[in-house]
Amino acid sequence: MGVDDAKMMLAEDNEAEAMAAHAKAVDEFLDPEHVPANVVGLGVGVKWSNGQPTGEPAVLALVSQKVDEDMLRSADVIPSELGGMQTDVLAVGELLAGGEPIDAGVQTLRNRIRPAEGGYSVGHINITAGTIATCVYAILPEAGRYNPGIGIPNRYFILSNNHVLANSNNANLGDPVLQPGPFDGGTDPADRIGSLAAFVPITFWPPVPLNQHRNLVDAAIATVEFHDGDREIYWIGYVRAWMRRSEVKVGMLVQKTGRTTNYTVGRITTIAATVNVNYGGGRVARFVDQIVTTNMSAGGDSGSLVTTFDNVAVGLLFAGSPSATILNQIEHVRRLLRVEVAEEVV
Repeated sequence: MGVDDAKMMLAEDNEAEAMAAHAKAVDEFLDPEHVPANVVGLGVGVKWSNGQPTGEPAVLALVSQKVDEDMLRSADVIPSELGGMQTDVLAVGELLAGGEPIDAGVQTLRNRIRPAEGGYSVGHINITAGTIATCVYAILPEAGRYNPGIGIPNRYFILSNNHVLANSNNANLGDPVLQPGPFDGGTDPADRIGSLAAFVPITFWPPVPLNQHRNLVDAAIATVEFHDGDREIYWIGYVRAWMRRSEVKVGMLVQKTGRTTNYTVGRITTIAATVNVNYGGGRVARFVDQIVTTNMSAGGDSGSLVTTFDNVAVGLLFAGSPSATILNQIEHVRRLLRVEVAEEVV
C-alpha cells in the first residue's frame, strides 16, 4: 500500500496547535531526572496509524527504539497526550554526531578539488573527515546593521560543522583546514585550503546539565581564498535561496550531496525537535529547534547542506543514525555565523 503524501503534511493551524503543545510539554518531558527510557527527543509531526500517515498533528516522542508497552515500566510508557495534544512515537535510533567516516560511495568526493565545491571531503587537521556544505561570504555591515548581499564581500568561507572544522570546540582560530580531510589523505601544508575563522560553541554534558542546553547549531566556517572556493554543490548545483524556519514543513522532500553517501533524498518527519546527540567520549549535547528527516546520511556526511529539489537551502546536516538524519535550521546557521548562503529568502 502506498503512502498518501498529502497526509504526511500538516495544515497550518494544526502545526501551530502542535507547536504550542510541544513548547508547553518539552522541558518537563525531557527532564534528565525523569525522562522515559529510550527517549532521545521531542518534536512536532504527523500521527501515524496502521502504517499510514493520518495528516493529524501530534507531539512526537523520539526514541532510540520502539519497545512493546508491556515490556516497559509504567514510568517509561509515553503518555497518550502531552501539552493537550495527542502523541506518537518515532524511532530515530541513537543519534550520533561525528561518526567515523567509511570508505563508501564514489572516490570522487574524497578527492582533492580546487576550487572546492559543496559535497566534498573537508576537515580540521585533527579530525577524520566531514563534508563541505557550500562556500559562503560575510554578511556585510552597513549603517550599523547587517544587510545581506549588499556591498563587496571582503572574506569568503567554507561552511561545515563545528565538529568538522573546529574539532567540537577543541580548536583555535587560525588552525589549518584540509581538503580533503585527513581521513581521505589530506595533509598539511599540501592540502590546506584555509583556516578556521569562526565557530558557534557547543554546550556539552558533562559538565552542563542537559536541561540547561540551548544549542541551535553545530556550525563553523573556514576562511578560503576566493579562487579556492565554489558555491556549487556537486550534483545539486547552485543554491538559489534559503528558507526561513517558519517555512520548513513536515512532509517536505529534501536532497543533499555528502562525502560518504553521495547524493541522497529524504523527507522531513519532524520539526521543532529537541534532541540529545552523542558526540563520543561520554559527551552529549541537547539541541533545540532541529529538523529530523528520514535517513539520508552516514559517518562523513556531516556538514552537508540540505536543500529542496529547487535548490532552496533548508538545513545543515550534523548528526544521525541508520534511522534518521538531524539538521540545523539554515536560518540559525546564517544568523549565528553572519554568513550569506544565498541572496534570496523563501
